[in-house]
Amino acid sequence: MRALLVSTDGGHLSELVAVAERLPAEVVDNALWACIDSVHARSVLAAKHAVFVPRVSPRDAKAMLKSIPVAHKLHREHHFTHVISTGSGIALSYLPYLRLRGVQAHFVESATRLTDFSLAGRALARVPGINLYTQYERMATGRWHYAGWVYDRFTTVEVAPAPIKRAVVVMGTLRKYQYARFLEAVVPMLQPDGALERAQGSPVETLWQTGFTDAGRFDIDARDFVPSGELDAAIADADLVIGHAGAGTTLTALSEGRLPVLLPRSAAREENMDDHQQLFADLLDQRGLAIRRDPDTLTVDDLVAAASRRVEVDPDPEPFRLRL
Repeated sequence: MRALLVSTDGGHLSELVAVAERLPAEVVDNALWACIDSVHARSVLAAKHAVFVPRVSPRDAKAMLKSIPVAHKLHREHHFTHVISTGSGIALSYLPYLRLRGVQAHFVESATRLTDFSLAGRALARVPGINLYTQYERMATGRWHYAGWVYDRFTTVEVAPAPIKRAVVVMGTLRKYQYARFLEAVVPMLQPDGALERAQGSPVETLWQTGFTDAGRFDIDARDFVPSGELDAAIADADLVIGHAGAGTTLTALSEGRLPVLLPRSAAREENMDDHQQLFADLLDQRGLAIRRDPDTLTVDDLVAAASRRVEVDPDPEPFRLRL
């Protein structure tokens, strides 16, 4: 068996890694990873057998067509038996073509999709022979099958209250969309002599990963991107994690034992293409796996509450049920 695991970067790649950890060894041990070329992707896949391919956006038909020869070349070299993807646009280039070449194709929809399928998911549903999976049983209908939920391995426990000494702020790597409201709410709380320092009487050291949001007017040491190894270590060492409600942000925080404070983006404010982050953050809050707030309602008490809980990770979760 030779599998190709293909994804764009960011949250989609984080989910694909989480799914792969719960697949049979014979599927992933000899797998080739294919991801768009970015600093984030190279950081995440540094220890894996990986190739880096051109970026494909869900609505970029020209880029999708140009990627088909890349898929052809990889298949000719490696003779794949399975291809697995969590999206997004890159799945539209690789899965239909490889399915036509006789490869078993599997698409796992993102856990952030609770009420509707992504553009990539809806497009792939029109292609015969592709196996489609949702992470929510209520959405398993027609060709869509329930495979499992990447977040079901996490539970939370209370810990003794203590001052927040280190914080990590993660705004993801989402392109095109600004999220100034996030920084307008969080910076006054975490900056030197900010609301949190005044409340607890001690300073807070903060790592700021602000992605493509312009942080120039804020007096912070902002970084567009933090390599995954450095970010994981910083989160594991932090007392508090605040992020937008992306899959990558939440998976990293929970995996490192931290209950995140999530401030989901709003489509009405042109911070995202739709409101799937709002629905996803609500679900995690309801299940005790996050504290969900809007930037306008965030308080110091919310930060203290998040820092007073830790996340435990099941080392042996249920396998993901793909029809391999």
